[in-house]
Amino acid sequence: MKKTRILIADDHDVVRSGLRMLLKTSPEFSITGEAADGEEAVRLVGEQKPDVVFMDISMPKLDGIEATKIIKQKHPETRVIILTVHEDEEYAFHVLRAGASGYLLKNASRKEIFEAVQSAMAGERFFSPGISKLIVDGFMKRASEGGPHNHAEEKREGAATGQQLTKREREVLQYIAQGYTNRQIAEALFLSFRTVNTHRANLMQKLNIHDTAGLVRHAISMGLVKSGS
Repeated sequence: MKKTRILIADDHDVVRSGLRMLLKTSPEFSITGEAADGEEAVRLVGEQKPDVVFMDISMPKLDGIEATKIIKQKHPETRVIILTVHEDEEYAFHVLRAGASGYLLKNASRKEIFEAVQSAMAGERFFSPGISKLIVDGFMKRASEGGPHNHAEEKREGAATGQQLTKREREVLQYIAQGYTNRQIAEALFLSFRTVNTHRANLMQKLNIHDTAGLVRHAISMGLVKSGS
């Protein structure tokens, strides 16, 4: 079995040590190295080519968001999962724009951490429940205020809305907007993982939307997600 190779980037020794010990409890993971600042993280990704990087935000020399941008530009195949104490909407949006595959809080459970790695490797994004709510609420606030993404962008993204969504596609879209991964949606709807992947692909094609953020916005515009979900 091929192991998922993981780099840990955090400026606190105790955090790196704790995460390393946790990840080593799974035979699916191997630790390639550790970085104590953003510049070192970028350098080690270039040298070690890990599959996944756990990245703190607040680090010396180069913060985690800037380090993530550089890593995704130079090594787009590497997935970055932010692991931070910052439960903040603006940080979450910056992380999304930087290309991160996940955003976890440092009080995340072992199950959440493992699921975040598995989701990243499957090409999905994973967020702690509190962060998912912040993202949805943030999109709703921007929509109600007529934020910068509204008319032209929504018109472009909704260009194919004349194609009626099926009941199942609407259900999948609602779960996506609530922060569920494809695997979690499959469990909730008693579907196969492959079927959920197909529904997601169909949604993107029908709606002319090419990322999760766009699907969330569209679900909000349809009234499928409400503040506090």
